[in-house]
Amino acid sequence: MDLKNGSVVTEFILLGFSIQWKLQIFSFVTFSLVYGATVLGNILIMVTVTFSSTLHSPMYFLLGNLSFFDLCLSTVTTPKMITDLLAEHKAISIWGCMAQMFFMHFFGGAEMTLLIAMAFDRYVAICKPLHYGTIMSHRLLNGFVILSWIIGFIHTTSQMVLTVNLPFCGPNVIDSIFCDLPLVIKLACIETYTLELFVISDSGLLSLICFILLLVSYTVILVTVWQRSSGGLSKALSTLSAHIIIVTLFFGPCIFIYAWPFSSFSGNKILSVFYTVITPLLNPIIYTLRNQKMQEAMRKLRFLHVSSTQNF
Repeated sequence: MDLKNGSVVTEFILLGFSIQWKLQIFSFVTFSLVYGATVLGNILIMVTVTFSSTLHSPMYFLLGNLSFFDLCLSTVTTPKMITDLLAEHKAISIWGCMAQMFFMHFFGGAEMTLLIAMAFDRYVAICKPLHYGTIMSHRLLNGFVILSWIIGFIHTTSQMVLTVNLPFCGPNVIDSIFCDLPLVIKLACIETYTLELFVISDSGLLSLICFILLLVSYTVILVTVWQRSSGGLSKALSTLSAHIIIVTLFFGPCIFIYAWPFSSFSGNKILSVFYTVITPLLNPIIYTLRNQKMQEAMRKLRFLHVSSTQNF
């Protein structure tokens, strides 16, 4: 219910999906299974990369960190979205809303940076294979991960420091499945035009620039491989296809939502599901089902676990 002007907002109401009860039950079961698979899949990748003796290359080190970011990004929004499907009063406290937005942009910004690092890793591996071990050193890899955390923190803090002190006096209804920065800003009691432009230039521009950089890097890789050997182009496409799928499904909705965030579009809920629910699940699926080396490492770890259990 909307509040009257002059009242102090203590919680926001999330409209979620306006669907029939049977569809809500179906969505609850579906999203619960998807989230469960996301958690198990990404944890499996992190454990395999950490303990496997055959996955110590830079690519798998970055993949393990990507799985961590995917797991955290999905956990920030998905459990609340799932429980709201069966709740009559879909409310979230104002500070819970602020925390959700902070961590969503934190892990989202960090993941964008890490995806660029992964594209650079593929460029060095494909275009400069003889210098791969020298260029992709442990120092550079740790620098990439630290930089992704720093950029994610700066990205979210620069927006939240201007949002957290906004006055909210009604209405308090958010037409979304979770608290999202553009929708929350629109509910403030003061003029927020400048802040809206800042969000567009921060979230929207960051997503767009990262996406363009990734497309340029993949294009350079493919052109380089094609110039060296036309036969190697299919192998490069096979190697990069997983990255391209994840990048497109992650950045596409982000650009659409945050580059024009204050225009009303009913499909924004579906787009939000893609980069907070679907994409974190695709990471373990693509990198396990299509990666024989990862599958072999998982089998070895399983065999060692079974052997140790039997000996015990």
